[in-house]
Amino acid sequence: MNNNKILRISPLGFPWQTLDPFLFCVYHKDDYPEGNEQMGPSASLKGRSIGADFGGKDGWSMYHGSTIPGFPQHPHYGFETITIGRAGYIDHSDSLGATARFGEGDVQWMTAGKGVVHSEMFPLVHRDRPNPTELFQIWLNLPREDKSKDPYFTMFWKHQIPIVHHTDEMGRNATIRVIAGALGETQPLAPPPSSWAARASSEIAIWTIQLDPHAQWTLPPASKEAHRVLSFFKGKSIHIENKKIENKHSIQVHSDASLFLQNGEEPAEILLLQGRPIGEPVSHHGPFVVNQPEDIQAVIAAYQRTGFGGWPWGDHGPVHPREAKRFAIHADGRKETPDAPPHSF
Repeated sequence: MNNNKILRISPLGFPWQTLDPFLFCVYHKDDYPEGNEQMGPSASLKGRSIGADFGGKDGWSMYHGSTIPGFPQHPHYGFETITIGRAGYIDHSDSLGATARFGEGDVQWMTAGKGVVHSEMFPLVHRDRPNPTELFQIWLNLPREDKSKDPYFTMFWKHQIPIVHHTDEMGRNATIRVIAGALGETQPLAPPPSSWAARASSEIAIWTIQLDPHAQWTLPPASKEAHRVLSFFKGKSIHIENKKIENKHSIQVHSDASLFLQNGEEPAEILLLQGRPIGEPVSHHGPFVVNQPEDIQAVIAAYQRTGFGGWPWGDHGPVHPREAKRFAIHADGRKETPDAPPHSF
């Protein structure tokens, strides 16, 4: 038995453990009830800390929303957000005039760069059945020279995201969604142009790994310079190199070693985050990420002066009509939907 490939095993907290170049990772899973007329929960909000509801009462939270769950307008600077919508919808609006509805397997990758204000709301569109919502949000740092780039977002629609299927000798399956970072011959979609992930040398990989009961799969190695963390968030137990790992644990491993994974008796899922560190100092104040503490005040002053473009929407947390399908409208007016490429209108 060789467990020298495992560096650390830690319980998953809130947020999850990340390493440079990643800053932050949260997993939201909310069993929202039926929606009401306003697309909020058709349930009493009594007993909740409205405006800062993270308690998970009754299996769901309002977060910073007061009528509709989610995160009304807030600024970002100096990093990227990768939002993996797994169930439910996310309505995005931003200070550049861009907007979108995505979810049900879609991914939005947004470079905040020199500053953007956006909102992320979770409309409960179904009035006749529950509205389960599940998503990851991952914060990826930007190197110093890219913190001054213009904001930008890219949509990865569910059907576009490459999937690798592996069947072991006993016919059990491993399914890997390749959001970033090549896996064998499978190439990912292109990230935003100023992303750290746009540099081939970064070795950024973001994969979700689903394992059938008792399935076996070997994770291939990267270079020794990369950081690699696996977050085991669904299932009962897995073995990594014959080391038993219980659910809701983070596993930091040597990135230059292949890893033999064997699942236990229940379906399991793992989020892999990997990348070469940027290696620059990081200082942050909430959603402002800079290199030195003295830079924070300058960014806050710029936000107070410019609003990072202002807020062109009539509400702090705008949502789209209940019947709206998935779409994106970019700051330059390009519109796209899952079944059509971007076009001007």
